[in-house]
Amino acid sequence: MADLDVKVFRFDPDTDDKPRYDTYQVTYREGMTILDVLFYILENLDGSLAFRYACREAICGNCAMYVNGLQRLACKTQVKDLKTTELFIEPLPSLPVIKDLVVDLDSFFGKYVSIKPYLIPAESPPEKEYYQSQSDRHVLNEAVDCILCGACYSSCPAVWTDEDYLGPAALIKAFRFYADSRDGAQKERLDLVAHEHGLWRCHTVFNCVEVCPKGIDNTSAIQYLKKQAVGRALGMGVGKRAAT
Repeated sequence: MADLDVKVFRFDPDTDDKPRYDTYQVTYREGMTILDVLFYILENLDGSLAFRYACREAICGNCAMYVNGLQRLACKTQVKDLKTTELFIEPLPSLPVIKDLVVDLDSFFGKYVSIKPYLIPAESPPEKEYYQSQSDRHVLNEAVDCILCGACYSSCPAVWTDEDYLGPAALIKAFRFYADSRDGAQKERLDLVAHEHGLWRCHTVFNCVEVCPKGIDNTSAIQYLKKQAVGRALGMGVGKRAAT
């Protein structure tokens, strides 16, 4: 593969009047990821470039960014899989830029906190442990894998037009605890998300599913919660926990 022509979004709100794109020539090597490309630039071409990273194993979600027109994890995305020597690397759209590829996630995590992302048991904890069968745990398999990278949030048209919308990441986490057999706050959890800036703002566009680096079907989980909310509104009570 030939060397790479890399265009990177640059903007420091403290010093710049407007954003720009800087172009770098990067020497390609086999197995190179987008994160490797950024480190090459940082260490060899421009030490002022700002970006986030941590685990390098597609677990922490810190390196989510916009690469060649799609939200991706920089550490997971192989350059060769993009099948081009021209790279456009930008911060996650629809989020305020702190500097270059670093975005402000305060609103994103604030919405996550608002859904109470922790177990709320219905009774005092047992002496030993909460039993959970394999079938009970199977319901949570996808939702538990969410790494809160923000890719789905950035890709969602409802987020673009409603700054108060909880977004798909917060809602998949709401499902994760709602559907947990050890949790005892189903009614409270529906109250937290069944409103115009929550479940009813999702229009099933499926962008969140397309960009999720873990392959999570956020949209189906949101539709499941909608069904539960409608059932309760019709006087049918809160439904039995089940897979989406």
